[in-house]
Amino acid sequence: MSANNAFHIAVLAGDGIGPEVMAPAIEVLRKIEQKSGLSFRFTEAPAGANNYLATGKSMPDSTIKLCEEADAILLGACGLPSVRYPDNTEIAPQIELRVIFDLYAGVRPARLIPGVPSPIVGADQCGIDLVVIRESTEGLFASMGKGVVTHEDARETLVITRRTSERLFEFSFRLAERRKARGKPGSLACVDKANVFKAFAFFRGIFDEIAKKHPEVKTDRLYVDACSAMLVKRPWDFDVMVMENMFGDIVSDITASLIGGLGMAPSADIGDKYAVFQPCHGTAPDIMGQGKANPTGMILSAAMMLDWLADKHGVEGAAEAGEQIERAVDQVYAGGLKPMEFGGSNGTADITKAVLGAL
Repeated sequence: MSANNAFHIAVLAGDGIGPEVMAPAIEVLRKIEQKSGLSFRFTEAPAGANNYLATGKSMPDSTIKLCEEADAILLGACGLPSVRYPDNTEIAPQIELRVIFDLYAGVRPARLIPGVPSPIVGADQCGIDLVVIRESTEGLFASMGKGVVTHEDARETLVITRRTSERLFEFSFRLAERRKARGKPGSLACVDKANVFKAFAFFRGIFDEIAKKHPEVKTDRLYVDACSAMLVKRPWDFDVMVMENMFGDIVSDITASLIGGLGMAPSADIGDKYAVFQPCHGTAPDIMGQGKANPTGMILSAAMMLDWLADKHGVEGAAEAGEQIERAVDQVYAGGLKPMEFGGSNGTADITKAVLGAL
């Protein structure tokens, strides 16, 4: 086995249904090992609300060190509504990891899989295949833990920097170019509120500067409110969208809802060197331990990890393995698989077995 094809993966299963969806993803990757020249070494580490209850920290230093040393990080879901810091905010190591490792590009694909219902009329004929890129280290989230609250008012500060915005837009244009090479439209829209706020006018100005370096990518500029309205009417008109952190937090939940819900939605937080891959959904403590959790978002996040590893290390077999996982997921849903959130009877075990069988 070539060392270039062997990857060390940090596994942070987290809280609630996090461990329940992580296990199927690991099973799928083990199946990929049998079918390819790839090899994975998984190292589990604690993070989340339960670790906070036990130790007073969202994650130990050893977890951060492991993430630093690993080739990639798989994250289940972290945090519980009932467990909070003294300032009443939830435990969120997923956000802390973005800051620690400078994971400025939050990549949130939304692709409607055959057989999966969408609330949008015409989506089954027109298709939905878009990507939200959410800046993940600053924007309004830069104020996390730093806001000022008095008896009379509360204030949070939005931060947008040139350095992060330039890297974010370069990443976004490269992704649009890669999608174009794969037969997608390869267009890129900057989503902001530049008509009201100076910070977003600054954001858009940097986008315009970077756009000049990528003349082959068709670009657009949209206000976030208009964009949201367009998304729920004609989502098939969109390809790649890039936006500030809070806007991306909201819009990516909208786009996930267009393709069957958060259980179907994978995501990644990517920086210049490190990357975390996790489903868009939360810990869902209301269904924890009942076998109802949909692992599809986690499985597709593992596929995204393989594509990123391929791009980072030049291992074409990893990209093909990621595509194999996506094709297997498409096959089982087209064949009638129906998770419980769609009113079906297929739980975690059924979905896992079906995808493994398709592989």
